[in-house]
Amino acid sequence: MFETKKTNGWFSALALSVGFATVLSACSQSATSNQQTQPAPQPSAETSPAPEQAAKPAQVLRANNFSEPTNLNPNAATDIYSNNVLLQVFEGLTRINKEDKPENAIAQDIKVSDDLTTYTFTLRDAKWSNGDPVTANDFDYAWRWVLNSKNGSEYAYMLYYIKNAEKVFKGELPADQLGVKVIDDKTLEVKLENPTPFFLELTAFSTYYPVHSKTAKANPDWYKNAGADFISDGPFKLADWKHKDKIVLEKNENYWDAQSVKLDKIELNMINDTNTELSMFEGGELDMAGAPVSSIPFDAMTALKDKGVLHIKPKAATYWYEFNVDKKPFNNKKIRQAFAYAIDRKSIVQNITQGGELPATAIVPPTMFPENEQGLFKDNDVETAKKLLAEGMKEEGYASIDKMPAITLSYNTDDAQAKIAQAVQDMWSKNLGVSVKLENQEWNVYYDAIRQGNYQVARMGWTGDFNDPINFLEIFKTKGGNNHTNWENKQYMDLLNKSATVQDPAQRKAVLQDAEKIFIDDMPVLPFYFRGSIYTQSEKLKDVVISGMGNAQYKWAYFE
Repeated sequence: MFETKKTNGWFSALALSVGFATVLSACSQSATSNQQTQPAPQPSAETSPAPEQAAKPAQVLRANNFSEPTNLNPNAATDIYSNNVLLQVFEGLTRINKEDKPENAIAQDIKVSDDLTTYTFTLRDAKWSNGDPVTANDFDYAWRWVLNSKNGSEYAYMLYYIKNAEKVFKGELPADQLGVKVIDDKTLEVKLENPTPFFLELTAFSTYYPVHSKTAKANPDWYKNAGADFISDGPFKLADWKHKDKIVLEKNENYWDAQSVKLDKIELNMINDTNTELSMFEGGELDMAGAPVSSIPFDAMTALKDKGVLHIKPKAATYWYEFNVDKKPFNNKKIRQAFAYAIDRKSIVQNITQGGELPATAIVPPTMFPENEQGLFKDNDVETAKKLLAEGMKEEGYASIDKMPAITLSYNTDDAQAKIAQAVQDMWSKNLGVSVKLENQEWNVYYDAIRQGNYQVARMGWTGDFNDPINFLEIFKTKGGNNHTNWENKQYMDLLNKSATVQDPAQRKAVLQDAEKIFIDDMPVLPFYFRGSIYTQSEKLKDVVISGMGNAQYKWAYFE
């Protein structure tokens, strides 16, 4: 998703130094005694209420979504601002639990065949927010919608693990050949292309969520606004959506596990400025600041660390810049390499981001490939960068740097992104003698331009959707979808295809690492650093669960 197993050493040391936040277990509420035989005395005007009579805290969470969601159709969404909402209002066959493991959700029972390629899901008596039953047909409809190429779902490849899904999407087979079968209203059978050990993590992801099929068929725009047609099956429901201002979620009384949901309401603001967000948090107007969808202002890091209120949690996420390989001069591999090698990542994480990030010279996080702490090329290798730039310019016929096309670095409007972009601009000027124009836009406008290919080099990144390196690598398997670079490589593609058929974990890892080496050598993406979830929150707020993928779940959250 745009923008684990266990803590790595580089994060462990930092966590100890800043008071690493541990996720609290849900507290059970003790029953109130009913043995009282006479009315309790009422406090006089001069007497304070007894502690047991104190008002219960309001169960209303005020957080920041940072930006307007680009799409609240779970089968089409790709960005973190949409996913942060969808994770609260929808639920799939499985859900990632507090221990970062998939657990049964809408599926009450899951049976797997001996060859590990057939899954039979038996649905529980779950209801949609309007009271209708959730059925196997709702999953079948949603998945087939994703695999209809006319609908333009950029995450369609996430379903390619299902038998014939890719061929159906590409029109090579009819839809009735898809390996999904509705046995009855409560039973869904799914056949896979190959054994997929992380399949139950996939079924917890938004692209695999069901939709209320009756409504979706009648109103293709059902997801664009709050109202009677926005029907969901998760812990919360969409009560109000003031576009570019605020989203309000309320507890879904029809949710199958409503007894576990303690919050009555969630207010998600759209404050597109991290300094304003932190100021509102410190002023008591917000209960959280920073992760999962925003960031802590770099200038505030040290003070929050010193106070012991900065929480840092490892996550599978990589910050990078993307090259449009169809735009000159970045159509040339050596020029892309030169710009990548000329970055001083260590300086950026130490002096700008200051959140314990690890410099990245690979794209798969160390939570998945521990070897990537060392990376695949040398950081701040200026001499090699100069040599490669000269060679690339010669190949393209540029007699001098000023003969190269003008270069624009794009990023979304945000103080943190601006500071990194300014540092990069200075490094490219100092190390390569290249003049770079900076251009920023509000997220939705910016992201639309990226998807349309209207950029040369642009700020982007990836937070894992499930805990497997294929999730970072398969983005770039083919052009289109979430691959905005227009880069494609047959050898890389063949290795990813091979990895799906290799059952030995060590051999599969080696195949995927070989693919990553090809990717980094071609450099369609310029990696910067591996990220963590960095945030601060009210001391009274408990059980917000932030996963190793960096997602926040409010299902179990409450105020004490």
